[in-house]
Amino acid sequence: MALDDPEEIRELFSAFGPLSVRRMFGGAGIYAEGAMFALELGGEIFLKADAQTIPALQAEGSAPFVYRAKGRRVVMSFWRLPERLLDDPDDLANFARAALQVARRAAAQKSPAARRTIRKTRR
Repeated sequence: MALDDPEEIRELFSAFGPLSVRRMFGGAGIYAEGAMFALELGGEIFLKADAQTIPALQAEGSAPFVYRAKGRRVVMSFWRLPERLLDDPDDLANFARAALQVARRAAAQKSPAARRTIRKTRR
């Protein structure tokens, strides 16, 4: 299933709650409460991950998004959505909530302006 249509993405995450999909560099950022918690590239969904959520994604057979730039391998903090979640909206919502928490933690470590943007949209 190629998930490159914003409406398909919204439907996939319907058990999670409202979100917005914004086109960017050949894919789309998936946002909730002002934070980008997922990414769509080439019809695949990747969830924001960190040390707290990577073990669960690894247990599902997921892998990080990797690309090559200037002759180097770059590993992103987004991990492929486990395929079984495409048929399990409630569990997908749990993984999405965890990814949103990762995005919030990352924003908290960034600039005060980034923190204000997320805080403002959560109200």
